[in-house]
Amino acid sequence: MTFVTDLLATVSRRSRELIGWKPAEFEPRTAADILTLARTLLSRRGEASGTALARDILSGYARLDAEGRLAVLRELATGFGADKAKLDAAIAAYQTDPTGAAALALHEAAEPRRQELIRRLNLAPGGTLALVRLRDDLLAHVGASAELQLLDTDLVHLLSSWFNRGFLVVKRIDWSTPANILEKIIRYEAVHEIRDWDDLRRRLEPEDRRCYAFFHPRLEDEPLIFVEVALTAEIPAAIGPLIAEGGAPLAADDARVAVFYSISNCQTGLAGISFGSLLIKQVVEELKRELPKLTTFVTLSPVPGFARWLAKERRSETGFLLDEEKDLLAALDESDWRADGVRAQKIDRVLARAAARYFTAAKTSGNRPLDPVARFHLGNGARLERINPGADLSASGLRQSHGVMVNYLYDLPRIEENHEAYAERREVVTSSAVKKLAAPA
Repeated sequence: MTFVTDLLATVSRRSRELIGWKPAEFEPRTAADILTLARTLLSRRGEASGTALARDILSGYARLDAEGRLAVLRELATGFGADKAKLDAAIAAYQTDPTGAAALALHEAAEPRRQELIRRLNLAPGGTLALVRLRDDLLAHVGASAELQLLDTDLVHLLSSWFNRGFLVVKRIDWSTPANILEKIIRYEAVHEIRDWDDLRRRLEPEDRRCYAFFHPRLEDEPLIFVEVALTAEIPAAIGPLIAEGGAPLAADDARVAVFYSISNCQTGLAGISFGSLLIKQVVEELKRELPKLTTFVTLSPVPGFARWLAKERRSETGFLLDEEKDLLAALDESDWRADGVRAQKIDRVLARAAARYFTAAKTSGNRPLDPVARFHLGNGARLERINPGADLSASGLRQSHGVMVNYLYDLPRIEENHEAYAERREVVTSSAVKKLAAPA
């Protein structure tokens, strides 16, 4: 590694000398410096010098403040598009003689120059992770800028190719996994907070617990996504018992149900590039191979948009709620509404019915379920199996769904059929129990 580092340093020095970058200015300090190097990188053909320049560009970008980074992103979006003269010539050539070769030339001319720049930047040591971080910066601004959306489209196009299933490796995370990766599991957990190392140990070490993550060869110590699994005797209705302290673990050989109770994406710069469905399918295969007695594969999933939707329904004159249901749900405005057990049971029954309507009738403009977790699992071929009121009594669970969680069932022989029903007809595949709850009162 020392030899490679020294070699790159030598190549970097000579590359800078070739482009007239003075010794006192070796480190790019401003957005203008970085953009100058980016144009130089596109103009050169040498692979070694290109790698050195790419490293300088990415390291310089990382040292910029937020304003400098945004300036670089804006110029990449507006100043590194397709070469207009070449594109015009290619269009004219194709219109004159629409052959396959002319179509290919047109395709190449239409490609924005920033795509080739991004490919060359990816050759730098640590380039792939640096580009993921760059997109993380971009996502903070892309919603308000049509130009930045063009840059994001190019990044998604390339990252989707570099992070396709053929490059990903699934690894089991256990208590013997290196500490630097375990620290990231704690940090990246997005569904049920891991409070400390003891809490992490309870999720990894017992024989009825599993955790798996996807890794990419260029990001060896950076998990892309991970799933936590509990092995149980039956489908669980609440998260508390799965992550609570104490209790004897179930012998793995006695388990019949695998519960995916937390799925966390680790790299925000890879948002929109889905790995979850691939990971679940891979983990199911791993578990069936290790534990052939497992018969049921389910999730215990949050319902992140339910409380927000229900608040609107309570104010609506023409929504899904009956007047008597609205009267009972008025108690949700009280912070201690669960203190009265009898009243809480009545409210939970109404919440279950309202949640069933939320899943089956509340849709986006594209006729997809309003709930993002539902879109994910239904799109993967799962069935909405059961609604569990009072399942998550944590502060976040009460805030986002008034405690409601759901089970999605991955019925292996029906996954493809369910996927087609959702993909082709936007059908929300549910169990008979959920259908009954969703029926008009």
